[in-house]
Amino acid sequence: MKVSYFHVAADVPKGSLPDAAVVIDVLRATTTIAFALQNGAESVQVFENLDELRETAGKWPESSRLMLGERGGKRVEGFDLGNSPLAVVPGQVAGKRLFMSTTNGTRSLHRVRDVQKLYTMSLPNRKAVVERLLNEWFAEIWIVGSGWEGAYSLEDSLAAGALISMLMKNSSRKVDVINDELSSAFALWEKWKDDVEGCLRESTHGKRLLSIGDHDEDLKCCATLDQLMVVPTQSSPGILSAA
Repeated sequence: MKVSYFHVAADVPKGSLPDAAVVIDVLRATTTIAFALQNGAESVQVFENLDELRETAGKWPESSRLMLGERGGKRVEGFDLGNSPLAVVPGQVAGKRLFMSTTNGTRSLHRVRDVQKLYTMSLPNRKAVVERLLNEWFAEIWIVGSGWEGAYSLEDSLAAGALISMLMKNSSRKVDVINDELSSAFALWEKWKDDVEGCLRESTHGKRLLSIGDHDEDLKCCATLDQLMVVPTQSSPGILSAA
């Protein structure tokens, strides 16, 4: 298994695609997706463009849909929810399709939507994703971070390091780290693995969220490890379902 990490969608090479891709947006899109599906959402459909989201959601029965919109860390006006894993509780999302667009994570998902096997990972569902990757055993995997508006993010690299660390420890077969970005992510994980929440709070995006509202509990939630067994999996382009 050959594994590479790309900090943001724009870093993903053009041309040939890997066998599988894992998209990460710790703060907070892929964490919210994991909790939503764990809590019974029918699926999560992601969009880069808000107008496209509104148009598509408008064709869905109002009683069985929710619109999630976030820009700059804040809920988009007129949307049902923003981008918090704490908001997608069973009473809100069970049985519903979530139409979702965020500042960063949905861009990365769109960039690799043509990969045959596409998953999302957050720290809370890391173990479940690792088990899936090892069971399927892909020849080549890309881990794709989301960053912040096209720039590097500390927390996504931490999660990439957490993923490769568990992959290597739990595999009976060879797992090759292909690029320096992933080697650096592994080193970052080794530094912060005993204080994951501290790393998220040290990150510029973590500080940004805390500065614009009461997101303290969001950061605590996003920093938890291996508590969810859901593996968000692209079932058709742009649509993620529980698996």
